[in-house]
Amino acid sequence: MEQAGGQFPTVVVLMGGPSAERDVSLSTGHECAKALRGEGFAVIELDAGPDLSEQLTRAGPDVVFNALHGRWGEDGCVQGILEWLQIPYTHSGVLASALAMDKQRSKAAFATAGLPVVESVIRNKAEVEARHVLAPPYVVKPNNEGSSVGVYIVHESANAPPRLDQQMPEFVMVETYVPGRELTTTVMGDRPLTVTEIHTDGWYDYHAKYAPGGSRHTVPADVPQDIFDACMDHALHAHQVLGCGGISRTDFRWDDTRGIDGLFLLETNTQPGMTPTSLSPEQGEAVGISFGALCRWLVEDASCNR
Repeated sequence: MEQAGGQFPTVVVLMGGPSAERDVSLSTGHECAKALRGEGFAVIELDAGPDLSEQLTRAGPDVVFNALHGRWGEDGCVQGILEWLQIPYTHSGVLASALAMDKQRSKAAFATAGLPVVESVIRNKAEVEARHVLAPPYVVKPNNEGSSVGVYIVHESANAPPRLDQQMPEFVMVETYVPGRELTTTVMGDRPLTVTEIHTDGWYDYHAKYAPGGSRHTVPADVPQDIFDACMDHALHAHQVLGCGGISRTDFRWDDTRGIDGLFLLETNTQPGMTPTSLSPEQGEAVGISFGALCRWLVEDASCNR
């Protein structure tokens, strides 16, 4: 994307913000800003505050690279501000962002489209602490946070329901636990890139995702071809069902004792992490797309009315 006269556009990289994933967003933003400068763009790094519209008006960017994670930056709110200001931006638009961030509603859309999802319910936090609302094993997590923030696993042998952190929202998702292997696929535009298997010593939680050495990745995943193909197809279908733009990443659990019947789609992330330990840049590299080229493509793909 070059302007008249051969000048690259000025890109504001939006990062930080007020969500539980602020630190990860700052890391993502700094990495993307560095890569975009390497691609020749003039870059302004902007920590998104409550006066974001004024911040953007002062900065006057041609394009916004959205490196925010979590609520507000990933759920359609910031996307709405950018639409109002008519500044082209990366990743998904208002509706896709809001729908993907609401795990229960996105799962309903996936199920309607024939994608494999597991049973889940939304329940009051007090009820979840008082009794097993699903038969163990199950998972309890916020319905509208990402990056495995606030995830509790209740094992089959658990005699009592979990005690949840006070910061958990009033209503939470309770989801049937799927044993087995963690798989993920990034979609770039209309192209699923590859399948990664994620290896951890425990649950793939916030620490495992973002701490150096917290997880180990096999790219491409060493899985049967039908499982590999299904992940690629399901990730692209999920991207399209939600109406995603730019890149998205869809996560799966696979119970390898059940073959293809053991593969389940967990969720689609419209703002995948772009840190040194993140999965989507790693998948890009695996198929010949450098980190700089991936960031550049996102800027070139930016638009309003997404």
